[in-house]
Amino acid sequence: MKANLVVNPVAGNKAFKSISRIEALLREKVSLKTFITRKRGDAFAFAKELSNTDLIITAGGDGTFNEVINGILSSGNPEPNKIPLALIPVGTANVMAKELYIPENIEKAVELALTGSARKISLGRINGRYFSLMAGIGFDGTAVLGVKDNLIKKIWGKSAYIISGIKALKGYDPPLIEIKTAEHEVSGYTAVIGNVRCYGGYFYVTPQASLTEPVLDVCVFKGRTRKALLRFIGGVIRKKHLNFEDVLYLKAGEIEITSTGTVHIQIDGDYFGTLPAKIDVVKDAVSLIW
Repeated sequence: MKANLVVNPVAGNKAFKSISRIEALLREKVSLKTFITRKRGDAFAFAKELSNTDLIITAGGDGTFNEVINGILSSGNPEPNKIPLALIPVGTANVMAKELYIPENIEKAVELALTGSARKISLGRINGRYFSLMAGIGFDGTAVLGVKDNLIKKIWGKSAYIISGIKALKGYDPPLIEIKTAEHEVSGYTAVIGNVRCYGGYFYVTPQASLTEPVLDVCVFKGRTRKALLRFIGGVIRKKHLNFEDVLYLKAGEIEITSTGTVHIQIDGDYFGTLPAKIDVVKDAVSLIW
């Protein structure tokens, strides 16, 4: 079997140290070609050119996996979901791995990549860019903006998001956002468009979401004050936020989000600019092993 490995050596705090071990384990079972990223965008470029392979493996975090799926879907391949993808999680948060119970142990993750079942998954798409996990509009977009520099994540790891979130909370004064779907027109101050349940680890902002469903889950927070936002965050931690009167939850296949102010966006844990945004779901976009 031919396999291609795309590695981000600066993902998390252990990726560089793990490359040799990952390659050695894979070469025991497959004919392997490795592509090592040097900068943002390399994983996208590598994946876009990959062909004549039986398996594409990403060793990195959620951002690296995002680049790989976007590269594959930009390759011009008429059937991009025919080549199975696998993930070896060595990133900062590893949300996809937590969602699918992919082990963070290198040996176990490699074994799963080679023996697991490939299943088609749906993806979200925002302004032409695909996402596998979520799009965060508002507060968390601002928080991720604060860790856009990879060096900050490398030094602080998961704590970088917490520190940036605290800074974003201190200056919390959000503009109103307007959200339109085929069946709803709602407004609020923060929204998470979820393709999975997990968010930032073991929290569940969109607990009813599923990778295999061709629909996106939309969680809208309508509170404007810092106190209300802290209550919402506490509700997410306690798995009670969907019971709050100022939280709306719905499902949609197409979503349009606008604002008259500057509202930041993150997708799959990486910064993605500002509103407006047009979002839809792509059914069975790629095949993933888990």
